[in-house]
Amino acid sequence: MSRATVYRSFPGGRDELVSAAVTRAVVDFFAALDEDVGQAADVTTLLERGIVAGHRRLGDHATLQRALRDEADQIVPQLASVMPIVIELLRTELVRRLTDERLRPGVQPAEAADLLARLTLSFMGASGTWDLDDPAAVRRLVRGQLLSGVLADTPQP
Repeated sequence: MSRATVYRSFPGGRDELVSAAVTRAVVDFFAALDEDVGQAADVTTLLERGIVAGHRRLGDHATLQRALRDEADQIVPQLASVMPIVIELLRTELVRRLTDERLRPGVQPAEAADLLARLTLSFMGASGTWDLDDPAAVRRLVRGQLLSGVLADTPQP
C-alpha cells in the first residue's frame, strides 16, 4: 500500500495520521508505565519508580527515537499538543497522593502536584546531570530535590 493511500484514509491526511499515531503512542506509553510503577504505597515511591521506568521506556522506544531524529518537525508539535492532557492526569493523581501525606506548612497540594508533574515529565525526557539508570541517584533526586520542599517528613535519600 502506498503512503498516499494510507494518508487518504484519514480525512485530515498526513497531519491527522501523525496526530492519531502520536496520541495512541502516548496512551500506550503511559499504560505500560502504569504497569511498571505498580501499586506504589506513597508519593515518594510513585515518583521514584515513575522517573526510572519512564526514562528507560523513552530511551528504549526505537520508533519514537527514530521519529524524533528523522521527523522532529512533525512529532514534537503533536507531542506538545498532547502533553497538557498528560500533565493534568499526572497532576490529578499527585493531588490525590499528596492529600495522604503530611505537607510542609503553606504547601498547597494542587500547586505542588502541578510542579511535580511537570518536573517528573521533564526528568523522564531529559535527565540533565542525573543518572536515572541508578536507583540511588533517582532516590536522591526525588527525596532531596523534588519532595524536600513539599513533604514535612521527606524520607532521607
